[in-house]
Amino acid sequence: MSGPETGSATVTRRRALRRRGPGLIALLALVVAVGVYLPLTLATPLAPAAAETARYQAPQESSPALTFPPYGATAVKALGYEHSLTTSGDDEPRSIASISKVVTALVVLEAKPLDGGDGPTITIDPAAAALRAQYLQVDGKVAPMSVGQTFTERQMLEVALIESANNYAGALAQWAFGSDAAYAAAATTWLAENGLHATTIVEPTGLSAQNTSTATDLVTLGTLALQNETVSAIVNTASTTVPGVGTIENSNELLGLDGVKGIKTGTLDAAGACLLFAADYRIADTTVTVVGVMLGGKDHPSLDADVQALLGSVTKRFQTLTLTTRGSEFAHYDAPWGASANAVAAQDASVLAWGDETVTASITTDEVGSGARGATVGRVTFSIGDGQKAEVPLRLDRALVEPDAWWRLTHPGVVLGG
Repeated sequence: MSGPETGSATVTRRRALRRRGPGLIALLALVVAVGVYLPLTLATPLAPAAAETARYQAPQESSPALTFPPYGATAVKALGYEHSLTTSGDDEPRSIASISKVVTALVVLEAKPLDGGDGPTITIDPAAAALRAQYLQVDGKVAPMSVGQTFTERQMLEVALIESANNYAGALAQWAFGSDAAYAAAATTWLAENGLHATTIVEPTGLSAQNTSTATDLVTLGTLALQNETVSAIVNTASTTVPGVGTIENSNELLGLDGVKGIKTGTLDAAGACLLFAADYRIADTTVTVVGVMLGGKDHPSLDADVQALLGSVTKRFQTLTLTTRGSEFAHYDAPWGASANAVAAQDASVLAWGDETVTASITTDEVGSGARGATVGRVTFSIGDGQKAEVPLRLDRALVEPDAWWRLTHPGVVLGG
């Protein structure tokens, strides 16, 4: 009797298990799904949010025109401001008179550098001494010079550039190169090497009307003169005493006025009154150097007044452009879970510009999943028309926080599909 009963119970249990089987499988599947789903939705990194950039509103400023004279040829440039070169009048080669002496000084110094001192001692020989009478015959400006006198190279340069003495410029050229012809050949080579292709120099003093140049070339020459420590210092000297010559006075009446620091006057019938000039100005905490030239004036008093008017208009042509202010919005982040933040300028930025320049902005942002307030998320690069650039970091104006667990669990498509 016990056998059949046992068999019946076993069958019953097997039937019960078969009835419970699908439920157990479903339960096990749910346990497995939850065990996988929860870690995935709670731990899977979210896809970062990309920023939508804002439109940049460029500063709109205008500046006055330059004040040019109605004669001759004029050019002016603010060093470091690529597009600032501005001209008036013709750009044909003109006689440049004693501005030629700047070329003489630079060419001689290249061949015979001072090497940190005053240079070698030069003894005046009969040929050099004879230059005084030679230049006097054509009404050239001269200074005392006699056979046997000795000068340092620097002293010779001072008398040639400050006093504008033709015999000292001629003596320097002959000492350095042996003759005017040899000097002219060296000057021609030097001009070509320095890109002064519209300039012709046939002798060292400027008494020849065949020494010619354009206004634009002369601005380059003035820049080269300022870059030469010796020449720059000498042309900015109002007066000095040279033994054997006496006290010499700079022929540039504007020196020391309105920031003027040189460079060279010139006067010749074929040239009129001329001035190659440079001036320093302090504008918006920036030192700006201006180089210019004015050729073909009636006389030096009227020319000097015109140069002052031009320089006055130059300073007004500069303007400080506000590129951005701290906190200005350049991009916006919207995360799928509702968090949002702006990418804003980390600091103020402004630039000193010449004239009416166009400002553009290039915005670069990072994709961000989350970030603390103040986190750097990109940069904005400003390009100013004259070639200047400025870069400002972009930072989050508030925290971009990740979503909570409930949002993750209820948005599996975003979490797992991102």
